[in-house]
Amino acid sequence: MTKLFLTLFLFLFTITATAATPFTTWRAGTIVSVKAVEAYGLSRCFTSTPIPDAVFARMQGKSYPQGCPIRRSDLRYLRLLHKDLKGHIRLGEMVCNKAIAVDVLNIFRELYLHAYPIESIRLIDDFGASDEQSMRANNTSAFCYRVVKGSRRLSPHARGMAVDLNTLYNPCYRRSRSGRVTIQPATAARFVNRSADFPCKITRSDLAYRLFTVHGFRWGGAWKSVKDWQHFEK
Repeated sequence: MTKLFLTLFLFLFTITATAATPFTTWRAGTIVSVKAVEAYGLSRCFTSTPIPDAVFARMQGKSYPQGCPIRRSDLRYLRLLHKDLKGHIRLGEMVCNKAIAVDVLNIFRELYLHAYPIESIRLIDDFGASDEQSMRANNTSAFCYRVVKGSRRLSPHARGMAVDLNTLYNPCYRRSRSGRVTIQPATAARFVNRSADFPCKITRSDLAYRLFTVHGFRWGGAWKSVKDWQHFEK
């Protein structure tokens, strides 16, 4: 009997260990191989679902503060792949409004297939919902219930209707009437010169710009009073 139980235990342990893959646990930032993606299926790596309980718990008091008026049912949790700046395939995750979820998935799938470099796609909650810290890490994200810095106006991110891409290399630049300059993130001053050559720079000829605008997004880099080169919104 003891031998039978031991055999059964080893069998169940083997099944569980085999089932526990990077794709079943899905931790954003994990590196996976081409063969692993092929075995799992590319389409299964680009999905949109209602926000799972475990993910929603991570958002509480951070991107989804107490009293947040945005309904959970109006948001979607995306799983996707991206190539980092060294060409590694990484798992990514994002929360956005359900109205743009399909567009965002299609855009990031095309970016992945074209090996477009994106350093990080993690929930802003991993950075304490700090926009500054997320941008300093060159993180790409969407939903975060917050106001536009320096105002009382809700950001499009508060409804999950905007995506910030490769945020360190594509900062937000403001110059007030008094001449005061604000750069977000504060560590990105060297990337304000858009005539300079550096990686991940979004321009009108860039693939990300073309894909987002084809899908009806507006680019913050085209604004006059503020230049928000990382920002795409609907």
